[in-house]
Order: sequence, then structure tokens, then C-alpha cells
Amino acid sequence: MTHAPDPAMLAKAETLTEALPYLQRYAGATFVVKYGGHAMGDPELARDFAEDVVLLKAVGINPVVVHGGGPQIGAMLKKLGVESSFVDGLRVTDAETAKIAEMVLSGAINKEIVGWIGAAGGRAVGISGKDGGFVRAAKVSRTTRDPDSNIERAVDLGFVGEPEAIDRTVIDTVSASGMIPVIAPIGIGADGHTYNINADTMAGAIAGALDAKRLFLLTDVAGVLDKSGNLLTDLDAAAIAELRADGTITGGMIPKLETCIAAVEAGVEAAVILDGRVPHAMLLEIFTRRGAGTLVGR
Repeated sequence: MTHAPDPAMLAKAETLTEALPYLQRYAGATFVVKYGGHAMGDPELARDFAEDVVLLKAVGINPVVVHGGGPQIGAMLKKLGVESSFVDGLRVTDAETAKIAEMVLSGAINKEIVGWIGAAGGRAVGISGKDGGFVRAAKVSRTTRDPDSNIERAVDLGFVGEPEAIDRTVIDTVSASGMIPVIAPIGIGADGHTYNINADTMAGAIAGALDAKRLFLLTDVAGVLDKSGNLLTDLDAAAIAELRADGTITGGMIPKLETCIAAVEAGVEAAVILDGRVPHAMLLEIFTRRGAGTLVGR
């Protein structure tokens, strides 16, 4: 007498067989994951994220985590009574703000993520771009246009930087030892100063330097949506330019897509914008035919 198989167990088996070609394809590959947004503040989603990263490492993929921390920095500045302002989404960062940002990013947040990964059964090492000369930063400059006079003027953002050069030695060493690098978006300039770097920008530059197979940007939206609210699953630079020109893509999505395009142009096979609020969204994107976000490719 035979018993009918449990449908739930069959579904799990089918999921594993669907994942097989992707496991084979990505064995030994490097994935760079930018982690931030509301998912970072939700303990359950944080546990899911840590489990996903540990699973990737266990199946032979080398995950590299780059994290943000803007809301946490803002909360600490408010707690300490330090005023802050923004230009084009970048926080104006004086010397005092830079010290607080480094304390929050390289300290509290970085070690918390390392702890989550450890609790999920993995081994992680927390570093910043300052460690081992990993990321050399260049000062970011911005201009703004006066709406009345239409005159452009330079804006000094203080200690806000962008990656100028990346030495991958530290990351290669950590990954080869079986551990997962968790990177705070801080770099050091040629002038010896510490610079705060946008986490998306940092992740994109690192993905390019590591010849990563994938760059994942975990955000607070489902991905890139058309004007009817439908998810656009596959884009390239030309399509993005058209969507930007007709007003479909606006606001904070523009710099994220610029990061994706820059990473792909630097040699990354594809970059994906994913909703970090969806449990295991990264696994759905990697190991299923349908995917779960917006993929930007060549």
C-alpha cells in the first residue's frame, strides 16, 4: 500500500529542482548585496536576510554585504542635538557629523548585522572602507541652481565622498577564508580625512571592482514600476533613459538606477532592485524562473 505524498513536501521538492540550474550557474560567483531601508529595522526581516546570506555562502556563492544606515544616523544626530541638512539626497556632513556617522555605521549597525549572520549559523567579519586601505574616497562636489536668478553655485557637502579606488585584497581574503564581509560605507581620502559614502554608490563600486555576477539593492519598493503601477522586470540603459525622459522614473529611484547602470558598465552581469520588505525576496530572485524585482542588464 502506498501513501499519497504530502503536497507541501512535493512543492518543496519542486522548488529545489527549480533552483538546481541556478545553483550550478552561480557556484563560485560573487554577489554584492546592499542592505538597508525598513528591512534593517524589522527583527524578523533581519533574521530572514541573515538566513538568506548564510544560505548563499553554504551553496558556494560568495556574498558581500554593504549596509546603509541613514535613518539610524539621523536618529543619533537628533538625540545628540546636531542639526543636519540634505542636498540631492546627500547629507551635508561636517566634521562632527562625520564622526557620528562613522560611529553608527562602523559600530552599532555593522556589528549588529555581523551578529545576525552569526545567529543564522554563518561567520561574518565587519569592516569599513578604511580597513586595509580598502576604499579610497574622493570628495563629492555638487552644484545647485538658484530658482530666482537661475545662477548655479557650488555646494560644499563637507565630508561626503565617493569611491575613487578600491583594493579588493581584504575582501578576497575574507571571502576565501569562508567568512562573509559586512561593509560599512566609509572611506578614507588621499587627504587622510574620513568620508561618508552613499551605500548604494559604495555597493555598486565594490561590485564592479570584484567582477560580481550580481548586485542587489534591497529597497523599500517592489522595484521599478510603470505608470500603471506594474513591476518592470527587465531593463537596460536605453529603456531606463526613455522611462526617465517620460517621467515614469523620478525621485530616489533615479540614483539607484544610475548605480545599477554604472555597475553593469563596470562588468557586473546584472543589477537587481528588490523589495527588502518581502521575506526571502533575494532567494526568489536568484533561484526561481520568475524572479522578484527589476533586473538591469546589458
